[in-house]
Amino acid sequence: MRELFDEVAGKSPLDPQEAARRNSRTPLRKRFYTEAGVVEANGGFAIALDGKPVRTPSGHRLGVPSRELADLIAAEWAAQKETLDPLSMPLTRLANSVIEGVIDRVEAVRDDVAKYLQSDLLFYRAGHPEGLVAREAAHWDPVLFWAADALGAHFILSEGIVHVSQPEQAVEAARSALPEDPWSIAALHVVTTVTGSALLALALLHRVRDPDQAWAAAHVDEDWNADQWGVDEEAAKRRAARLVDFTAAVELLNRMNPPQP
Repeated sequence: MRELFDEVAGKSPLDPQEAARRNSRTPLRKRFYTEAGVVEANGGFAIALDGKPVRTPSGHRLGVPSRELADLIAAEWAAQKETLDPLSMPLTRLANSVIEGVIDRVEAVRDDVAKYLQSDLLFYRAGHPEGLVAREAAHWDPVLFWAADALGAHFILSEGIVHVSQPEQAVEAARSALPEDPWSIAALHVVTTVTGSALLALALLHRVRDPDQAWAAAHVDEDWNADQWGVDEEAAKRRAARLVDFTAAVELLNRMNPPQP
């Protein structure tokens, strides 16, 4: 069981894309269970296969704080056919990452997300053509205005790719808005690395942007180029793979931070 889960989860607790690449090279295992379910355990909800607990490589139970989230993970296991496809189990991989690599190092993960605030995607703007400049502004400016107004984080923009140092006060103001529970910060980390923007991740967490808006904002330049020159098939495949991880992270983020009534 542990060996199987190691393959399903990958070995990098903070990089689901690298885990997916490793898993794509791993021979698929045959399904060996009949039923996937959820049991209450240690104040949370654990995944069980034919009543036996799924365990992480280090021996921890695969458990999560939310019953709804546990049901979604169990559904991933239940949906497997004759062989187990790790790439179709993004929430399983993400949950394993949290248990194995985030719970005991939340501050390190928060620091890793905060590094993006020094070179966030939203800071670096095109100088031309006008259509791209306008499209970037339409997608990115509302997030920057929200960060300034709601978080007190006033960032500096740059044209092109020349690095610009951000005010320490702005970085700290945005960092203070990062969640402190391991599940939320792990999900936020995935969104940040997949989109290239910690600010988009924060806007998603605070529901300033919805998932479709955040995903579109992360791909403004790519979509512009596709409109001008056509879609690159290889790039489209990579984007689809990233979307799987993004969607799983959003699901986790929403389950851990339900909207307030």
